[in-house]
Amino acid sequence: MLMNVSQTFIKESTHFCYESSNKSCPKHVYSTTVCVPMYVLLGSMILLTVFGNLLVIITIAHFKELHTPTNYLVLSLAVADFLLGAVIMPPSMVRSLETCWYLGNLFCKIHSSTDIMLSTASVLNLSLISIDRYYAVCQPLHYHTKITNSVVLTMIIISWTLSALHGYMMVFMNLNTLGIEDIYNQHFNCDGKCFVIISRITSSISSTVVVAFFIPALIILILYLKILITARRQACSIQSQVCANVSLEKSKGNFNKTEHKDTGNCCWCLPVLLVPFICV
Repeated sequence: MLMNVSQTFIKESTHFCYESSNKSCPKHVYSTTVCVPMYVLLGSMILLTVFGNLLVIITIAHFKELHTPTNYLVLSLAVADFLLGAVIMPPSMVRSLETCWYLGNLFCKIHSSTDIMLSTASVLNLSLISIDRYYAVCQPLHYHTKITNSVVLTMIIISWTLSALHGYMMVFMNLNTLGIEDIYNQHFNCDGKCFVIISRITSSISSTVVVAFFIPALIILILYLKILITARRQACSIQSQVCANVSLEKSKGNFNKTEHKDTGNCCWCLPVLLVPFICV
């Protein structure tokens, strides 16, 4: 009973993406009451992603005082997310709601490869930002000698190169179906679909060797934990110096307020960064 009601609300009928093709994939036609709100919701998310990251890009590019190594990393991250919102998300939205792909097999491969590339670049840029913040907080005396514009530019080029190799080699060399070629051809290879099936072998290789997700997540976790420990240690050192000059009770009140605020920021930052890795 519940299944029938759900199917009536969500799915009106089942057709084929290409009625004249024998290899056509099935097409699910969703009701207007579902499609319209979803188009509005997803369209709003796309606009927010595009204009939010575009604002970051324009701001950093326009103001010369923002041309710092840290902001170059932020700029690289914003470019990756902007391209995701402008190039990848609109076709993905239409594909998800129309349940068919009408832009051809070649553009499907380009779209999927670019999606993987930009997602990987975004993850790698997050790990590079954590490295930058680690040197800024934990090794401030060596920060300006180790994290220079040329070093950051090199890291950005390497991250984007790895991301491009990861995305385009996986799809165009059919590495994503490694070990499951027969299953893919029998059950997933049809006209009108555009999605990437990743085998367990490919998933293990791309996640560890090509440094797609797990290693960046580990880098971010370790470095931000070190930043948190260093920040607490420095806060304790500041407290001892303040206590030597002012009354103990007053300094405790001021310190505790500042320490709890900084520690809280670090504690909130870490899970927010790790949630996407857990979801993946």
